Amino acid sequence: MSGHSKWATIKHRKGAADKARGKLFAKLIRQVEVAAREGGGDLDANATLRTMYQKARDNSVPLDTIERAIKRGTGELEGVSYEQVTYEGYAPGGVAMFVDVLTDNRNRTGSEIRSVFTRAGGSLAEPGAVAWQFERKGVVVVPAVEPAPDEDELILAALDAGAEDVEQEGDAWRVTTAATDTMAVREAIEAVGIAVTSADITYAPQNLIELTSVSEAKQVMAVLDALDDHDDVQGVYANFDISDSLLEAIAG
Repeated sequence: MSGHSKWATIKHRKGAADKARGKLFAKLIRQVEVAAREGGGDLDANATLRTMYQKARDNSVPLDTIERAIKRGTGELEGVSYEQVTYEGYAPGGVAMFVDVLTDNRNRTGSEIRSVFTRAGGSLAEPGAVAWQFERKGVVVVPAVEPAPDEDELILAALDAGAEDVEQEGDAWRVTTAATDTMAVREAIEAVGIAVTSADITYAPQNLIELTSVSEAKQVMAVLDALDDHDDVQGVYANFDISDSLLEAIAG
């Protein structure tokens, strides 16, 4: 599991996710709206919309709120027009960061993202400097705790549906797939009676940088948290890894 994924997990355990629930809802609704605008409002014909719709439902976004977002995206209801933009940069220690943004004002957001990097000790990079280090993937997470799924059944269902890799990481199974196959893999796993925690589209780093000191880890987390906290940022992806003991030390 990448360091970013571990950090997201530990923040959830500490209750940070609950405090940010309103902000999370706003980001999820925006993702649904943009997916509908770009690929249409038919869940069966728009794989990205299906993924974002289910992601919103997994996080308890009300159904009527999701449906209104889809209608805004398709033009049935009036709404703000969002543009998808990506930014690339570095945290201390040479950690690469790829930032996915949805904005209604590219100039404003670009200036703010640059400022976030600078204030937190990082730096914004030129387009293309970082993106090549990441690959767009789908990730389906299955809990490995009781009642634990049958390992062979999970692997068989996932691979038969097109998954590329199935790996246990701590108290969860992480199923990696092509981004367009995310929902098909999720549905295949659920079809054999195995519960799914989440399914999302992410940018997976191809190589990882190991963080080894508390001071360096805190600096990287400061950049990550500052970017995550920006209203327009939908996702931050980084190529660092960190030991559980070091992560617990800085989270404590």
